[in-house]
Amino acid sequence: MSLGYAEKLSFIEDVGNVGMTEYFDPPLLLQDKIERLAVMIQKSKHLVVFTGAGISTSCGIPDFRGPKGIWTLQREGKALPEASLPFHRATPSMTHMALVELEKAGFLKFLISQNIDGLHLRSGIPREKLSELHGDSFMERCPSCGIEYMRDFEIETIGLKETARRCSKVGCGARLKDTVLDWEDALPPKEMNPAERHCKMADVVLCLGTSLQITPACNLPLKSLKGGGKIVIVNLQKTPKDKKASLLIHGLVDKVITGVMEFLSLRIPPFIRIDLLQTIFTQASSLDEKYVNWSLTVASVHGNRAPLPFIKSVEVSFSESQNMKAAVLDKQPLYLKRRTVKSTNPFNIMMKLNFSDGCKCSSAEITIPIDFKISADVFKDDKDSILQNLRESALTDPSCGQTSVIEKKVIMVPKSEVIVHAIVTNIVKFDRSNGDLSNGSFKRKYECLNGIIPSRKRSNGRKPRAIINVR
Repeated sequence: MSLGYAEKLSFIEDVGNVGMTEYFDPPLLLQDKIERLAVMIQKSKHLVVFTGAGISTSCGIPDFRGPKGIWTLQREGKALPEASLPFHRATPSMTHMALVELEKAGFLKFLISQNIDGLHLRSGIPREKLSELHGDSFMERCPSCGIEYMRDFEIETIGLKETARRCSKVGCGARLKDTVLDWEDALPPKEMNPAERHCKMADVVLCLGTSLQITPACNLPLKSLKGGGKIVIVNLQKTPKDKKASLLIHGLVDKVITGVMEFLSLRIPPFIRIDLLQTIFTQASSLDEKYVNWSLTVASVHGNRAPLPFIKSVEVSFSESQNMKAAVLDKQPLYLKRRTVKSTNPFNIMMKLNFSDGCKCSSAEITIPIDFKISADVFKDDKDSILQNLRESALTDPSCGQTSVIEKKVIMVPKSEVIVHAIVTNIVKFDRSNGDLSNGSFKRKYECLNGIIPSRKRSNGRKPRAIINVR
């Protein structure tokens, strides 16, 4: 269970201004400002976007300083908000996905984020065009060779501490570290240097959903001014940098960006989440050579001991010709052990994967053919092509649960067959209101096997701890 980013941070007495008044531009003024912003983006040569917690509140992730922010409620002695879904299942907002389209269209040259929720990377922003100034709750980095590992589970520590895993690069093996900063940690040059360089090059720096209070990050947009660049701030609250801005927009970020995309005749792409897991079938002959002792493990691709958070349980059944009892695996590690007569004909293991809370469909099915002879069918396909084909398939058939095999390999000792599976677990489409610029909220459509899910309530009645963005 996540302890929550706020609970992991070191104590600090002064966290800046919190609970400030929110302002909403009236509809006609908001529309005029949106069109002005769209024109600025259209004419820009080097657009840089600078994001804060405000772009993720519509994803169910509370902020710090808003009227219902973590620190605001703490200062008022009120109970903290509860997250509407597990942190690791948060999905990108309209704004996240619009930025992906702006990058593909050639407008967005670089993205700087203060958020630690990992949603920019999940949305599809190229890593080389992103600086995550304060780190990423789902990323580990090797301090020796620099390789980054994006996980589907939240890293258990913050403050650049060593984690429980090691680098998998041949010849390295160094202990990995988390990437999320604590208060006393300096901004890493790997993130800060390109952010500063692009801000100096920018003719437009668009600040979205940030109070611009945390130094030194908040001073980055100002570096565009010396070269004649302009700053645009989209935020509901006033910020210390408002006087430096060429355009101030007090409106919901999703509403503003959606209006910009409409003006530019650009679509907001859907978000399709694909998760990976591996099945490991291991076998060994009994001492009398009459039986095969075998086991099936459903595990994370990040290691057998890593959590597999998107799987709640696995229902295992077998070909009708096999007199084997079905099983339900509902405790991790997901492991099944059986003994079979060695002369048994090839058979199939059928698995129904029941997804955890936050997935927008309930399950998927995988069939594994079993032959006690070592298979020569070993391969490793182009992962990017397979994932793209899955996305296209998901758009054609708007139900989750599509699966594909990415890799199959054989391990001789112990005799094992390992298969890596890719599974579509979320499809999110966005509805644009028909010209409504009243600063209201937008709807997100969640496609699943049973159609559109109208709410995000958890079925078991338990509520996850709140996870928040931005220090």
